[in-house]
Amino acid sequence: MNRSDRTAALRRQHPKPPLYGKDLRLTREQAEARRSPNPGPFEEIFFAHHGRPANKWVHYLPFYDRALAPYRGRPIRMLEIGVMHGGSLELWRKYFGPEATIFGIDINPECAGRVDAPNQVRIGSQADPEFLRATVAEMGGLDFVLDDGSHIASHQRLSFEALWPLLAPGGLYVIEDMHTAYWEQWEGGLRRSGTAVELVKSLVDDMNGRYFDEDEAWAPYEEIGTVFTADSIAAIEKAARHAPAGHVWTDKPTPASQAG
Repeated sequence: MNRSDRTAALRRQHPKPPLYGKDLRLTREQAEARRSPNPGPFEEIFFAHHGRPANKWVHYLPFYDRALAPYRGRPIRMLEIGVMHGGSLELWRKYFGPEATIFGIDINPECAGRVDAPNQVRIGSQADPEFLRATVAEMGGLDFVLDDGSHIASHQRLSFEALWPLLAPGGLYVIEDMHTAYWEQWEGGLRRSGTAVELVKSLVDDMNGRYFDEDEAWAPYEEIGTVFTADSIAAIEKAARHAPAGHVWTDKPTPASQAG
């Protein structure tokens, strides 16, 4: 069965809902009904939050609880791209605790007033590598990047190119709202080169770079620990250490087991 026939068969079995251009905002009651059966701490913090407004897709909440559990309670250095109303910075402070260094950046000057110490906001563009590097230098380093900025493909690429080399080993780089990679007004399109989705696909190839001769596209394979994805969101872990590839048996195989 070729790709076209396979796709048509899948669509007959699983009709695709017309989501493009649809208003997907949920009421509070609808969002509560979609909560995880056993919510983690970030999901609990989000639904209990009162303060500056914050907005997240509901399925991001358990994603973050899985991806960020190793970082909680540590003095991490976080950079959030995109401040908007400032509520997200408050959520991250509650989640990571008092020892974290948390900075947000935004191109909107009004966002400078949408923050409370010890969180910090700097005004500038995520497409300006010098601004990004200066902000990270002020932070004293970088352990966690959350790109929830313009969602424009070229901006996402420029941010990744500037910030990935500055991310500490063991750190995490997250890109939100990657569905814009399919939409033309965000420089997107299905399988269009240069989008965040294609970037993440390339990083999977880069992670396996030891198995082919061509150069990696975005990062040396030694630097990529895991690539963790869900609907519209991806988390790329920078490897804490590089271990050469190799496999091992739990017990020495017998001739019979090798034959089977």
